Parts: sequence; structure tokens; C-alpha cells
Amino acid sequence: MANFLTRAWALRWIKRLFLFVLIAFVCIAGVRLYDAQRKPPLSLWHTYVPEDMHAHEIDHATWEEYIANENRLFDAVKKNVTDKLPADERVPANRYFSGSPIYPGHFRTDWNRSYTLMPQGSPRGVAVLLHGLTDSPYSLRHIAQRYQQDGFAVVGVRLPGHGTVPSGLTEVTAEDWEAATRLAVREARRLVPAPAPLHIVGYSNGGALALQYSLEVLDDPSLPKADRLILLSPMIGITAFARFVGLAALPAILPAFAKAAWLDIVPEFNPFKYNSFPVNGARQSWRVTRKIQQEVADAARNGKLAALPPTLTFQSVLDSTVSTSAIISSLYSQLPANGSELVLIDINRTAQWSPLLRASMRDALHRLSPVPPLRYRLTVLTNASATSPQVVEESTAPNETTAKVEPTGLDYPPDVYSLSHVALPFPVTDSLYGRTPDPNDDVGIQLGAQSVRGETGALIVGTGFLTRLLWNPFYGYIVERIDYLASHGP
Repeated sequence: MANFLTRAWALRWIKRLFLFVLIAFVCIAGVRLYDAQRKPPLSLWHTYVPEDMHAHEIDHATWEEYIANENRLFDAVKKNVTDKLPADERVPANRYFSGSPIYPGHFRTDWNRSYTLMPQGSPRGVAVLLHGLTDSPYSLRHIAQRYQQDGFAVVGVRLPGHGTVPSGLTEVTAEDWEAATRLAVREARRLVPAPAPLHIVGYSNGGALALQYSLEVLDDPSLPKADRLILLSPMIGITAFARFVGLAALPAILPAFAKAAWLDIVPEFNPFKYNSFPVNGARQSWRVTRKIQQEVADAARNGKLAALPPTLTFQSVLDSTVSTSAIISSLYSQLPANGSELVLIDINRTAQWSPLLRASMRDALHRLSPVPPLRYRLTVLTNASATSPQVVEESTAPNETTAKVEPTGLDYPPDVYSLSHVALPFPVTDSLYGRTPDPNDDVGIQLGAQSVRGETGALIVGTGFLTRLLWNPFYGYIVERIDYLASHGP
């Protein structure tokens, strides 16, 4: 009798738990559907999906075949999007309108496409450049040109799903990006064979792919090994919410709720980066970060990390896109003494900003910085004092506890309180994102030079976009470090 009552009681609570979970799921789904339906209507660039190459094709393709398919993609986008735009979307702020000043097809160089650069004379090395999520090869073009000046050949690959229309990210997989990375490295080594140095530069999600490729090399010696990794704002860790973000797109299996497949539906006024963001993009990026963290841990446990290339990483202390702490805990704390370095860029600590910064932001550097001695070099760019805009380099060598302080000759601009995730690869003169854009390289819009004031609700873009720093006041420091690596062997 007692056992019967116990089973009945347990069954009753299981039913209650099931009902609770079901009600919670229905409520969450209802909120998600309501939120999705409030978004703007989908346009052609959200619904037309170009036929990009996938991993199994890319792994068997040559660079020339990849470029040929890429050319077909852009032709298809013109035919199925640009040429079919309804009248109300043929506006200057639409990158897909051929009459717009921001239409990339009219630029001297369309940096949405893959490219190779060759130096004058025989190359003394080769660099592979990997851009970020929703981005395009444009984002690393300045660093590419710097490598070219340093005598390196450069391969800049457009990762699958990018550079065309945001809907390209709705069907892409992390495996497609990884295959494109392998293809770019194969092409780099075809252009400049070993033993000439090979550098891989990755920005944001591209930084994760650069690291993932180098981890793959540890188990597959047939893959060309990089001599250096240079990572900018690498996506080693992102919010745990991204693990479940794919569930948010489930209602999109019903045509009436197609907008649920999108986290953001925003006007496409940037000629070299998507503003709209599909759920699948976040999901695939999360998969890359989880794979990296697991592979780093496995390689450390098996004693393989000693073969990882020396890694130089530049990271803003404040970053709302990737986890700065994950870069330290999931990567650098695992590395052996192999000549790696982490450069953290602190907030602007001048007195005028202190009253406006949250306490947690003011303490971010102290909270994040590992305590030496460390197996890698830790460098911090920070104000010389709380009242000085001058920036110094505080560098602690491996196995040391005291930092060496050197002036950089740089100042923190008085109206900038921190760097941002998106700022690192762009100089102040960048045509699109710079504060003082190069007048000889017009791309139809100057997003970084805007400092607007007015009433709310008048612009097609939110105020958060206009306040986020898009250019890097310390870009010169980054390229000087890259120049040094390019000039001093592997």
C-alpha cells in the first residue's frame, strides 16, 4: 500500500512538472512569436538565399573554383535582389539598390569579395586574413595592405554566407567556415611555399577560426602549419544564451512566422557588413567557440599545445560581443611558454569620464587581469595616470612579476571612454568607419565620422550604433607590432 501511494504521489508530481514545463514553453514561444511579428517585414535580401559552396565542396575545390563560384553568387544577387527591388526599396540608404551611393558594385574595389595581394618582388612570407561574423574581407584590408608593404603575399577569403545578402547566413554552417579557412591556407602555401613564414590573422569570429585551424593542425600534420597567429577581438567565448538561440527560430518552420528566424531585421545601409542578423549565424558561431574550448582543453591535457604557433592577441577590456575573460581562461591560461602575448586595451581613465562609468566597468581591468608570473607576456595599454590622456605600455614578461612601463606616444581621445569589439582593425582614416575618412577612397557613407544630435526616432538606425566606437585610436600600435613580426622571421 505504501509503495502504491509513493508511486501515485510521484506520478502526480511528474504530471505537474510536465504541465509547468509545457506552460512555460507555450509562454516563451508566445513571447517569441509576438516579438518576431513586431519586426519590420522581410525584404528580398532576407528571403533569397544564394547557393554558396559548402564544406564538402570547398575541401575539394581550388582557389580559382571558389572565386568562380563567388562571382556567380554576386551575379545571382544582382539578378534576384538588385534587379527585382520594389520601388519603395530603391532608396539611397539601401546597399542593394544599384542607384545608391553605397552600392558596392560601383566602387573601385568591392571588398565584399575574396582577394589576393602580391608584394613588389619575391614574397618573403604569406598571410591569411579571416574576417568576422556578418562582416566581409573589407574589415582586414588595411592590415592586408600593411602585410603587402612588408613584402608578404596576402590571401583574404570571403567566408561562406558573407558579403552577399544576410540570408546567406541562414543556411551556412561552422564546417563551411572551417573548410574555407583550410582553402585559404592551401592557396597561401601555393603562392608562397614553406619555409617562408605563414601568418594567420583573424578578427572576431575569424580569430576563432584561425585558432581552430591551428588546433586542427595538431592532429593532422598534412595541413600547413602557421608560424604566427595574430588575433583581434577573437571570439573564444560568447554568451551562453547563444547555445539555445536556435530554439528561437523554431516558429520559422511555419511560413507565417518566417521573421522568427531573425534576431535583427535592420535596413542594410552598410556596404560591407550586414546589419540584419539571422539566428543561425549566432548558433554557428557558438558552435565554433564550444569546439575551440573543448579542443584547447584536450590538447592541453594531451601535451600537444606546445606545438601551437606563438599567438599575439589584441583585446579591448570592454567588449559586448565576445568574452574577454574566456580569452584568458579558455586559451591563454592553457598555453605553454611558446612566446605568446596578450595585449589588453584598458578604458580611458581620465577624470572627466569617471563619474559616468559604471563601477563594474571601471574595475574591469583589475577583475580580468591574471596575476603574474605567467607563461606568456601580458601587455596593458592604459593611461599614464588618472588625469593624463597619454597612453603607456605596461608589459610583464613571462615568469616575471613586475611590469616594464614604456610610453607609446599615443593619447586616448577625450571623447572616447573605451574601445569596442568592432573598432580594432580600423584606423582613424578608414573610409567607412574612421573619424577622418580618406577622401580619396569614397564608399558613399561615413559611419565613423558621425556625431549627430536631434530628436529621437528620426533615424533609420538606433542611437547605440552611432555611439559605438568604430575606429581604433591605437591602430598604429597594432600594425607596428605586426610589422615587427613580419620583419623578424617566424
